[in-house]
Amino acid sequence: MADFDYIAIDAAGRERKGAVKAETAEEARAKLDARRLFIVALEPGAVHVARKRAALSLRVPRLSAKELTLFTRQISTLIQVSPLEESLRTIGRQSEQPHVRAIVGKVHGGVLEGRRLADALGAEPRSFPPLYRAMIAAGESSGSLPTIMERLSDLMERQAVIRSKVTTAIAYPSVLAGFAVFVVAALMIFVVPKVVEQFDTVGQQLPLLTRLVMGLSAFLAAYWWLLLLLLALGGVTFWHLMKNEAFHYRFDAMLLRLPVIGRLIRDLHAARMARTLSTMVASRLPLMEGLALTASTVHNRVLRRASDEIVEAIRGGGSLSAALRRAGVFPPLLVYLAASGESAGRLDTMLERAADYLEREFDSFTSTALAMLEPLIIILMGGIVAVIILSILLPILQLQSLTGA
Repeated sequence: MADFDYIAIDAAGRERKGAVKAETAEEARAKLDARRLFIVALEPGAVHVARKRAALSLRVPRLSAKELTLFTRQISTLIQVSPLEESLRTIGRQSEQPHVRAIVGKVHGGVLEGRRLADALGAEPRSFPPLYRAMIAAGESSGSLPTIMERLSDLMERQAVIRSKVTTAIAYPSVLAGFAVFVVAALMIFVVPKVVEQFDTVGQQLPLLTRLVMGLSAFLAAYWWLLLLLLALGGVTFWHLMKNEAFHYRFDAMLLRLPVIGRLIRDLHAARMARTLSTMVASRLPLMEGLALTASTVHNRVLRRASDEIVEAIRGGGSLSAALRRAGVFPPLLVYLAASGESAGRLDTMLERAADYLEREFDSFTSTALAMLEPLIIILMGGIVAVIILSILLPILQLQSLTGA
């Protein structure tokens, strides 16, 4: 039996508020009618709503990054020409995904109940992160929600472009390298043994290269399952070790020390932080709140700790540029432009320029890396295949020379 909160008018015309226990809303209405109360509002109680929301959150998937970006752009466009409630209803109706309609419908229902948009979004914390809601709350408080939504949609679209480039930079060489490994493994396990077994009856010592390839082929053919098992065990062990904060921190620190990957990780984080802080400063959101919310989304433990230290330094009265310099893990360009922006009173502009530069650097790096990786992988694969073919041809050439002699 659930509790239903009600607002009603009694026979004397006074407003009454309270809760009534009932199985259904109709039963609750009947009980209130029996008490001669005119119902103004009737809804499930707070505990019931919380349980229902918790159950729905387990069943309804959250918005993906792409869906959240699309939702933000749609609402930023629609609220320019129509009320917020109508904009949300339009987005919910035109969405093709059931879970998107469900999530937008809950937000729309919250707005209809009289809550602010930021509070209504808070009913779906898995879909709308704290930083997202904080920027919308700042826009509602300052009366500039359309402008904030436009800036937020631009920010999310830029981040989506960067994510797409990162995925491309990782996925393409990974697929190419995986296919190369598969081809070489198939040659060594299935092809080479069938060919070299023809040389067992020759009675001559085979060339060193042939013997090495035959030994490696025999090992792979006999123990490939063991290699896969060891690889799986290594992956599971690494996954468990990464749950340990000390090990995770040391691993992230090791990544940052790598010659190329470390710089790439630092620049990506710095660009994302600069872009987010630029948007928040332009939106008149407190800098410390933006830093604290941004730090919680950083995956690298070293960079997250540095971001937390920056928040504490600014809370103690320091400047952003001085805190970035002391952290020692951010690009010098970001530190310099942040200092210039603080002295000139144009911090948002300077941070945006820093983000533009770092993103251009990333674009240049990924374009160069992809242009180099493809031929390198092809050359490496061709070299391995050439060695395998040579190991097969050498005994044949040796037999021909003996026959000719």
